[in-house]
Amino acid sequence: MSSTDSEASARAAITAVAQPGDPVMSGLLAQMPAVEVWAALRARRALPAPPGKDDASRAAHDARMRRWQEAAAGTDPDDLVARAADLGIRLVLPGEPEWPGQLDSLAGRRPVALWVRGTRDLRHCCLRSVAVVGSRAASAYGLHVAGEFAHGLAERGWTVVSGGAYGIDGAAHRGALATGGPTVVVLACGLDTDYPRGHANLFAAAAERGVLVSEHPPGTTPTRHGFLVRNRLIAALTPGTVVVEAGLRSGAASTAKHARELCRMLMAVPGPVTSALSAGCHRLLRDCQAVCVTCVADIIEQVGPIGADLCSDEGTVIGSEELDPLSRRLLEAVPSRSGGGTATIAMGAGVDLDTALRHLGLLAAGGFVERAGGGWRLRRP
Repeated sequence: MSSTDSEASARAAITAVAQPGDPVMSGLLAQMPAVEVWAALRARRALPAPPGKDDASRAAHDARMRRWQEAAAGTDPDDLVARAADLGIRLVLPGEPEWPGQLDSLAGRRPVALWVRGTRDLRHCCLRSVAVVGSRAASAYGLHVAGEFAHGLAERGWTVVSGGAYGIDGAAHRGALATGGPTVVVLACGLDTDYPRGHANLFAAAAERGVLVSEHPPGTTPTRHGFLVRNRLIAALTPGTVVVEAGLRSGAASTAKHARELCRMLMAVPGPVTSALSAGCHRLLRDCQAVCVTCVADIIEQVGPIGADLCSDEGTVIGSEELDPLSRRLLEAVPSRSGGGTATIAMGAGVDLDTALRHLGLLAAGGFVERAGGGWRLRRP
């Protein structure tokens, strides 16, 4: 097993034992490779504690280590990765071509790794993206606005990111998918779990035309804490978040808070002053410097300059003439309709498998190719 494979295996296992966004785990991974952290947990060896802790903090740290060690004893990294592969789920590590670089702004709350399922490249989808979030118990007004906004954004080449929940989230995903465009669904459970169950068909369509993403390995069930930490991921993936409807205390308000902390553009839709479902939006507009948006043009005006700098009219980050010779050769070997396997493309381009994998990832991140079933094809306009 190569060192890269070992690092991937270790990070996969760590996602099964540590909560997403845990600052202690993030600190450990900043000090040493994931392989060493995982080996220490399996062997129940002590790991460095942050300096300057009092007795209570040290006790909490020791308790956290014991939980991780106990969970590590029952986790088989190779089995975890193999089960994920059987389900069509891939692991994306920080620094890899598909990794969205904007997640690095989370610093000590950055994901250990991401589990991804779908035909599109996650990084490329998020280059021109907007988060559309809101209440689960949405009104007819909120559902209409979310669907219309998402549909209009997708028609103009923007990816809609949301959390896959009932209400505003579901309306936003459906609006984007209705155009034939992609959407990104950020889940608080394993990607083999349809939660909510009523969105099973929606998730299948999103995987076919976009991507599902989670910090949790397959087999993980959702928890309240999981939903709360998931919200920071939605905010971090996009340059801007639109809150369509939200109560004073809601998950959407949590996503808005993360967007502000990350210096992302925060937008809110006004609603009836008599509606409790719009009270959170009105507070964001009044107290949190959220921008009032009432149409798709308003949203694009706020985030458009960033997206325009990142994506050309052809939907690629750079023109094909700017690719290096090896990447152009691989691009020419990729089929335009049905997906071609990596080994077949590598043979057609006259390169080894590792080189093909590395350059195909870069081509996907640049918007030239996309995943299709078990292989790759040229990205469709």
